[in-house]
Amino acid sequence: MKIISENKAFGGVQGVYSHASEACACEMTFAVYMPPQAENGPVPVLWYLSGLTCTHENAMTKAGLQAHAAEFGIAIVLPDTSPRGESVANDDAYDLGQGAGFYVNATQAPWSPNFQMETYVASELRDLVTEKFAVSVHHGITGHSMGGHGAMTLAMKYPGHYQSLSAFAPIANPTQSDWGRKQLGAYLGSAEESWSANDASLLLKERGWSGDILIDQGADDQFYDLLKPESLVTALVETKTAHSYRLQKGYDHSYYFVSTFARDHVAWHAERLKG
Repeated sequence: MKIISENKAFGGVQGVYSHASEACACEMTFAVYMPPQAENGPVPVLWYLSGLTCTHENAMTKAGLQAHAAEFGIAIVLPDTSPRGESVANDDAYDLGQGAGFYVNATQAPWSPNFQMETYVASELRDLVTEKFAVSVHHGITGHSMGGHGAMTLAMKYPGHYQSLSAFAPIANPTQSDWGRKQLGAYLGSAEESWSANDASLLLKERGWSGDILIDQGADDQFYDLLKPESLVTALVETKTAHSYRLQKGYDHSYYFVSTFARDHVAWHAERLKG
């Protein structure tokens, strides 16, 4: 693991690091915020997965998570959204290829050699973070948009990995959305039955979630129709999953929305991870 930068912030350390990823077969960059409480021993950790076109840097600089993490004494891990590099497959569209990994393990060419983001986040990077940083065994996961999709699907696929779950405006039903059908078809192939394991609304009905879930959605989100929130609400109700679904009037899809409600999410996770 290489240190790219480390800066003191709110009494803790905001770091950016890189490492050679076996899962993605390229150099991967990620960020970790360690709160001041980590000086006294391991702290719980919240994974934040970002959305389309983002890197680790977007939430690191725009979401304001560090102040809240320092307040509640939890670490924040911010992975990249995809593999990157000249040898990594890409597409001219913003919503496919580099910056748009969708947190799945690709099975189709030319994506499969590198686009193994499910394994990378849930296994490889998790192992690296727990080895190199003073974090406890208590992990939560959240994310925004494509990252909200990733947070929910990974939490349900790896229930022992995460003890708390939330999302900001998640892509909730990608098998029925243009933000999903295109990408799942490219990464996983045309057999749509293979897509359902990467759809939060369908996974909730199939596998369920043992805890409760916090979801914030902007009522004035410019991508509302692509996110398919109504499918997720239906699944939450049908499965009787404990949840707090908050439709926030006047808020859009931007990081102004995320930063407004970031403290609520950090507090939510801290209560469950430390309780």
